[in-house]
Amino acid sequence: MSPAAVRKGTVVKCKPIHAILSALLALTAASLADGALAEGTSKGYGAGGRFARYYPVIAKYNKSGDRFRIVGLCRSACTLFLSIKNVCIERNAFLSFHAGPDAKTKKWVRNSSSTRAMLAAYKPELRKFLLDGHHVDSAKYFTMKGATLIDDFGYRECPPPKPPLPPKRPSA
Repeated sequence: MSPAAVRKGTVVKCKPIHAILSALLALTAASLADGALAEGTSKGYGAGGRFARYYPVIAKYNKSGDRFRIVGLCRSACTLFLSIKNVCIERNAFLSFHAGPDAKTKKWVRNSSSTRAMLAAYKPELRKFLLDGHHVDSAKYFTMKGATLIDDFGYRECPPPKPPLPPKRPSA
């Protein structure tokens, strides 16, 4: 095609590109329909940290209702994700709990506002277990398997992740 034809806005029909774009659009729509792109994960949040990093994620998933997976190691503030309405836990995950620091004394104690905030994120049965067992009395981590949270405390187990689609073979 000549440069002059391009400048005049000549429409060029390109069926292979159209087919590729249509296929990509269909795959994207299918992924959105089954929630594959909307599902969240604790990956990248497992080390814990400031609550301010976690609260927007919790609000987002509570608003959307999309599933949120707790995977791998989830320590400290990461356990706040247990408050997400549609949270699930992978059986092979590990969740680590501890007391939070007191804002004034900087001591890691059971009755600090940060410890209370974390405890409020958990189901009553888990909260009672952590308090009765003195697992949130200090900065020392108490770690539980995801399977224990599922089997003993009623948290939902994540369904197996969907395997990736196999690569499409080129047409002959």
